[in-house]
Amino acid sequence: MAEQNNQQKKGGQQQDANQLIQVRYDKLHELQANGKNPFEITKYDVTHHSTDIKDNFESLEGHEVTVAGRMMFKRVMGKASFCNVQDLKGRIQAYVARDEIGEESYADFKKYDVGDILGIKGKVFKTQTGEISIHAQEVTLLSKSLQILPEKYHGLTDTDARYRQRYVDLIMNEDVKDTFVKRSKVISSIRRYLDGQGFMEVETPMLVSNAGGASARPFETHFNALNEDLKLRISLELYLKRLIVGGMERVYEIGRVFRNEGLDTRHNPEFTLMELYQAYTDYHGMMDLTENLYRYIAKEVTGSEILTYGEHTMDLSKPFERITMVDAVKKYANIDFNEVPDTAAAKKLAEEHHIEYEERHEKGDILNLFFEEYVEEHLIQPTFVMDHPIEISPLTKMKPEDPNYVERFEFFMNGWEMANAYSELNDPEDQRRRFEAQEKAFAAGDEEANHTDEDFLNALAIGMPPTGGIGFGIDRMVMMMTNSPAIRDVLLFPTMKTLDPKKAENKAEKAAVNGSAEDATVSAPSVQIDLSKVKIEPLFADDVDFETFSKSDFRVVKIEACEAVPKSKKLLKFTLNDGTDRKRTILSGIHEYYEPEELVGKTCVAITNLPPRKMMGIDSEGMLISAVYEYDGREGLNLLMLDDSIPAGAKLY
Repeated sequence: MAEQNNQQKKGGQQQDANQLIQVRYDKLHELQANGKNPFEITKYDVTHHSTDIKDNFESLEGHEVTVAGRMMFKRVMGKASFCNVQDLKGRIQAYVARDEIGEESYADFKKYDVGDILGIKGKVFKTQTGEISIHAQEVTLLSKSLQILPEKYHGLTDTDARYRQRYVDLIMNEDVKDTFVKRSKVISSIRRYLDGQGFMEVETPMLVSNAGGASARPFETHFNALNEDLKLRISLELYLKRLIVGGMERVYEIGRVFRNEGLDTRHNPEFTLMELYQAYTDYHGMMDLTENLYRYIAKEVTGSEILTYGEHTMDLSKPFERITMVDAVKKYANIDFNEVPDTAAAKKLAEEHHIEYEERHEKGDILNLFFEEYVEEHLIQPTFVMDHPIEISPLTKMKPEDPNYVERFEFFMNGWEMANAYSELNDPEDQRRRFEAQEKAFAAGDEEANHTDEDFLNALAIGMPPTGGIGFGIDRMVMMMTNSPAIRDVLLFPTMKTLDPKKAENKAEKAAVNGSAEDATVSAPSVQIDLSKVKIEPLFADDVDFETFSKSDFRVVKIEACEAVPKSKKLLKFTLNDGTDRKRTILSGIHEYYEPEELVGKTCVAITNLPPRKMMGIDSEGMLISAVYEYDGREGLNLLMLDDSIPAGAKLY
């Protein structure tokens, strides 16, 4: 009965929302009929922003100002009203009196809705309660909002809706806007610092015939005019080094690159990369530049050289630690790769420590695997990890004293790789041999291996001076500077799976009601599923027999949060909404099928009445997620994904 009442309540909410939206359209049509169409206004002269007025009240009190922004609050009190207008920098209150703006304008104002964009001209004053405000002399409707903003106290909280409708997210969540203001400051700070060091900003092609300079799979496209297949760049490196050959001694580029890889809290398939190259220096010069650059940006953006990210505090004021990869593995894994004689011995070590490797891997590859497994998570304070094995560094100059290693470092903070730098390889014959090795790796199954770039080899043959180069991931840098938990939080428009038009329309309507697609859901309490078309996922085949499975109680759950379990390549940890007030947290071994970011906000099936047992995916009360492996012939479907219109807690028969 409670579930039925809940459905009726949600249905009523959606009906009310539709009626409110229609009222807004009616108001617009009335304005247009009366010759007051706001969409015919082409400009409005703004003299001040909200914070300018508040910060300079003493000099502006009693003076006329003009502001414009979105009305976020309105309180009508007979002949006088108050409203709050939000602009780029904040909010300011306006006092609107009938006797001041006139009866007709005041009557119009009373019909304006939260979300409408207003222009307000008036004099600066302070209310009896001490709030700096504008005593309005004119109020102009500049744009009519025909949708409903999320409910003001809860804002736009649904993660999926926030990323898809960033425009609403920016309106409702002040901290989100602040993040992107700081992102802009990060990029402008980089430019100021590098320009001051004599670097020149340049632009290089995004569409290329050979996507090189990094280990990544490219996106591919077709250029109709030339009837030629092209790729989106995965790096900025090879073209920038061509410019060093051409005599541009210090160059950098800040641009988008594209890598055909998965999504998680630190990866997006298109992201912003900054690469710079400086002639007549090496990777030690790049370390010095990185230290100084990071300190400068932190001070400019946050006002301090001490950064807080999550539970960690990182001190950029001290000299950054410098350690070789071999010494780092020795320090944290107690294994000295200087004493590992060859690839066979390295593979044996990997097996003893349960580190998975591929047949093609050599000693240097396995050293890197040990580093990733045992070292990265400990590198919280700023650290340069130097001298990487040659097998993983195809574009880097060898160390003269040991040709098995190269003059390369990765910069780490918070356990993350933040930058990658080389003493650049400028020997064209050595570079050709490296490309040939990469071609063999590609033939052996490494889809991220580089391909031979003949024009780049020709450039090296012309002659490139000794050069230091580095690449910075701007998105991770912004995450660090803004204490943002996921890369999508610092991308205005992150990559999202496209919703079908009907689903997208429904989701937009629901988010408009109160910011939560889940809360605005309207649907029947049960769904028909033919269990003859359902197969048990192999992972659980030994634990759940089909008879038990087919008689189980299926319920819809919403995945509210999902993250990878540290040091596990299989487990994901879910926070689920099963239609009750209590959130469930369970584990499921499906990481090989899905990245955590893909699953947040999804609606899927769970079994809720299996007997308690120690088993991946079942909590102490018998809830199993990811029991469905194949449904209706769609092989490889690891979770039975359902339409968002089905509410959490609904039973499936």
